[in-house]
Amino acid sequence: MPITVKDYTWEETETSVFITVPLKGVQAKKTDIFSTDEYIKVNYPPYLFEVDLFAPVLDDRSTAQVGNGTVVFKLVKKDPGIWTRLTASSSGDKKAMIEKREKEIEKAQQKAEEQKKVAAERKREEQKYALREQMRLEEEERARVESTKKAEREQAMAELEAWKKKQVQEESVKSSEEQNESGKQEQGIEVAKQEERKSQGMVQTTNKIEAPKMKSDAAKKKSSMFDDDEINVPAIRSTGKIEVNFTPRVFPTPVRESKLHEEEEWLKKQAEAMRAAEIDDPNLSEEEKNPLWLKEKGDGFYQSGNFLAAVNAYSQAIRMDSKMPALYSNRSACHLQVRNFHKALQDSSRALELLTPAVPANAAARCKAHVRRGTAFCELEMYVEGLMDYEAALKIDPKNEALAQDAERIRQIIQTGE
Repeated sequence: MPITVKDYTWEETETSVFITVPLKGVQAKKTDIFSTDEYIKVNYPPYLFEVDLFAPVLDDRSTAQVGNGTVVFKLVKKDPGIWTRLTASSSGDKKAMIEKREKEIEKAQQKAEEQKKVAAERKREEQKYALREQMRLEEEERARVESTKKAEREQAMAELEAWKKKQVQEESVKSSEEQNESGKQEQGIEVAKQEERKSQGMVQTTNKIEAPKMKSDAAKKKSSMFDDDEINVPAIRSTGKIEVNFTPRVFPTPVRESKLHEEEEWLKKQAEAMRAAEIDDPNLSEEEKNPLWLKEKGDGFYQSGNFLAAVNAYSQAIRMDSKMPALYSNRSACHLQVRNFHKALQDSSRALELLTPAVPANAAARCKAHVRRGTAFCELEMYVEGLMDYEAALKIDPKNEALAQDAERIRQIIQTGE
């Protein structure tokens, strides 16, 4: 049975009421205080202080301070005025006090439930607002990226068009220069021909004028049937120069007979073979120059948990053969294990570039590359891009339940922003 405290003191003003309750040697941490607009209770076993207030107060603005062996209440009156007494008229009735206590406790519980609902509703609204803001920011970022890409495409197209115009102008200038050079050469040849014809005409005229005299002289001088008449020799032709330009060609065949795509592919393979031949390290054995052997070593290191050694093995294999997508995909998995997410993104993207065209034979490899790139995106908190890669993997392997669960988890993170 608790002992009722009656040696409390109180005082009032027009707007406030001050109540001082002694703790009687009980520690402050063992004090339990409960208050409402019309009821106050302080329970610190074996003592109990409770009072049914004369008039209601503003509980939200009232305070209680525990210290120095007392509990001091500062209550703000709901309606200003002088009470003249602290307790209501029913304070002396024990049954009425019990009913009052239960009623006020029930009222406090209802108020707490309402406050809890309000707080929960406020939290939901804040989460919705945060999600809307995140979606808006992502949309703005996507729009900015698209705008940047569009501007870059337009700039590239403009530069390409400018380059084409420049090429056309250069070809036109070159053609006009060739035509001028050809015209000059033809004009020189024509002049030479005219001079030749002129010299021949002069010789013929001289021959016609002197023909009778030459015949008489010849008749006089000719003493044998084997003597020949004088032969007219034409003038020597003038020299000229003709320039011939040829298109540079790596292959000996002419352009009209060539197959450009096959030639470029052959040249590319030759360049790769030359680069591979340049890797001449005397410290490497023949096995260490084999990319398949290096890949198996990297797989073994990965399975044993030595991820850095696996990265080195895959990197050496890529030096030997840069066209194996499995090397990039496996190295991406190693980078994920050591939390090097940016390099994991690069390697998985390169693997997907090499895994083209998309055929059933490389479906499993494409699925792994998408999952690894999606994981790297999510670790970098780029959940939208990560979800796109997981959905691409699900299109390849729609029956994979683990992939579906991961994609759904990412989708929930995007929606809730948590």
